Amino acid sequence: MSTIKVMSAGAVESILKELGAEFERASGQRIDLSFNTAGALRQRFLSGEIPDLLILPDGSIRELADEGHVRPDSRTPLAQSVTGVAVPVGAARPDISTADALKRALLAAKAVSYTDPKAGGSSGKFFAGLLERWGIAAEINAKAVLGKRGFEVANAVAGGRADLGITFISEMLPVAGTQIVGPLPEECRNVGTYTAAIPAHATSPDLGRALLAAFIDPSTRPRWQAAGLEPAF
Repeated sequence: MSTIKVMSAGAVESILKELGAEFERASGQRIDLSFNTAGALRQRFLSGEIPDLLILPDGSIRELADEGHVRPDSRTPLAQSVTGVAVPVGAARPDISTADALKRALLAAKAVSYTDPKAGGSSGKFFAGLLERWGIAAEINAKAVLGKRGFEVANAVAGGRADLGITFISEMLPVAGTQIVGPLPEECRNVGTYTAAIPAHATSPDLGRALLAAFIDPSTRPRWQAAGLEPAF
């Protein structure tokens, strides 16, 4: 039995686990799925850890293709995820319909969770920049519960350690105990496109392509949407 190594950003984790398990059963191949922040995975990849399929934000994949690290003809956009807000199940849903309303909700919360920008997550970097632009970074960070990845943000909300969680909706949706309020308001909307590619020096590029084909089979589109993602295929 062969093993297909996949390294992927966490925004698409839940659907890849689901579809990957089905591919394993149908093909007899084993899949080694490794999830982390985009920044951490890029560093691991450039340090010599080479998967058969790499999934990162589209900009990162484009850069790697330009540098010859991935096969340009294999670059395949998978889906978009949007940054949103979650609260514990049963809690009142704050008004986040405008940027001003979201700022009020953040300032009123006892604790706010988001991904640590130092960990390399794209949503966390965006949100940290937003707080700086709004001039409320010091106030929010004084009560922040930082997570290395989006599911840690969701767990902080579900466990009652944070009143509000801000990260990609697709990372919070699978966590029991959270309820999604909605995406960030239009004025500060953050959309991330996640793209797959075959590394130039992949051990099993044909298997990587076969798995990618299963991920983007048109029949899977409703399942990507149910996972909080907008498919790009």
